[in-house]
Amino acid sequence: MFDFLGNNVWVILIVINYLLALAAVVTIFFKNLNPTKTLSYIMVLVFVPFFGLFVYYMFGQEYRKTKLFNRKDISNTSVIKSVGKNLRVKEQDLEKLNKSLDDKIKLVKLLKTSDKSPLTLKNKVDILVNGKLKFERLFKDLRDAKNYIHIEYYVIKDDKIGSEFLDILCSKAKEGLEVKLIYDDVGSKISSKMKHKIDESGIEHHAFMPVLFSSLTGKSNYRNHRKIAIIDGEIGYVGGINISDYYVNYDDSDFYWRDTHLRIHGEAVKVLQFHFLTTWDFVTEEEIDIKEAYFPEIECDDEIPVQIAASGPDTDWANIMEAILTAINNAEKYVYLTTPYFIPNDQIVTALQIASRIGVDVRIITPKESDSWVAKHATSSYLEPLLEAGVKVYLYTKGFVHAKTMVVDDMFSTIGTCNMDNRSFNINFEINALIYHKEKSIELKNIFLNDLEDCESIEYDRWVERSKFCKFKESFSRLWAPLL
Repeated sequence: MFDFLGNNVWVILIVINYLLALAAVVTIFFKNLNPTKTLSYIMVLVFVPFFGLFVYYMFGQEYRKTKLFNRKDISNTSVIKSVGKNLRVKEQDLEKLNKSLDDKIKLVKLLKTSDKSPLTLKNKVDILVNGKLKFERLFKDLRDAKNYIHIEYYVIKDDKIGSEFLDILCSKAKEGLEVKLIYDDVGSKISSKMKHKIDESGIEHHAFMPVLFSSLTGKSNYRNHRKIAIIDGEIGYVGGINISDYYVNYDDSDFYWRDTHLRIHGEAVKVLQFHFLTTWDFVTEEEIDIKEAYFPEIECDDEIPVQIAASGPDTDWANIMEAILTAINNAEKYVYLTTPYFIPNDQIVTALQIASRIGVDVRIITPKESDSWVAKHATSSYLEPLLEAGVKVYLYTKGFVHAKTMVVDDMFSTIGTCNMDNRSFNINFEINALIYHKEKSIELKNIFLNDLEDCESIEYDRWVERSKFCKFKESFSRLWAPLL
């Protein structure tokens, strides 16, 4: 018996592999996933023994709406209900907004059906270009905090800027402020020494979905990709800039990081607060005390309409993707899109093609050099049909562009954490601010046009002549696109 096992160990392992692969294929088949995604997983399972199983069980499990992400419904608490009631826009205000937005009001209506994405009117919004400005504003607001600080970030590292950030939080906690901190266990790297300092200061902190080997699971599924900071319930931050030296562009840095963030003072912060508390409820697995102080009355003279759109495995709909798709479909003049990872689904590709073909000025900025070989070439595989439809594509050459922004028709803009790929649309926890305001849209448009000065455009005639080897790399990488 043992001799037989010893002599046939590889045959036995291969048989076990394909039995498990067959079970996985049957599971995938009955889930009725996107055919491209289904075929991608099946090909990996069939043609790459052992590794294919690893990829599927690490990245292919679909937990949307399952028990893993069934959080307690904190929206049923009396405080949250009261906040939601007070945030409801009066019909006359909605009618006034309808006239100014024209068909763009469909975006508001799309998310208005969810009580987690109410339209808020009383807001002051500051667009922050690059990390230096973001950290200057954020650190000042943190130091000026009077009551509490709530932080939720994908990447927090205790390098130079990260240590300064965490030191401020520790100082405020020692002053007696409530400081709650959520960091993603894969994206963040905080030393044991710093964690000890955080503990001693009195900060409540939790890792989001801890893993055993974070360095080996950099792309594992269901990560908390959100970047949220809330100060005293009045000031909120959301956008693409994490807490790390990568994002600062120090004078002695040999690499340029281009990013965009948003500072909000006003009612929209209450919605950010709601989403933070929902995540806190999940990571602590304890009964959470929803205080009225988390949702204070805010004095704000500005009237900038803002919706907060969140998406992830715990949401019924892909809210951010649907908002982006609706905005593209309703564009009449232009769509200017910046994203570090452009690996869109079929709906987005078709919408961009149609918009361009009917005369909308569609422009996309994405990095010339990516931090992912597969993502870079997968992106390239999507460009030819877009260029053929008249979409203008620009490659950012000054450094790495990490901003996740879109602006449409001087009326609508969005800034947030969501990339233009399957991982952001369907897998990770993301959050974007949707802004319905002419001046802010024009401001973001001008930022986009300024970034074009550091880009090189792709010409269709030249692009189609690229080598067969380039096309092979693109086609190979595209097979993995649904898994990225």
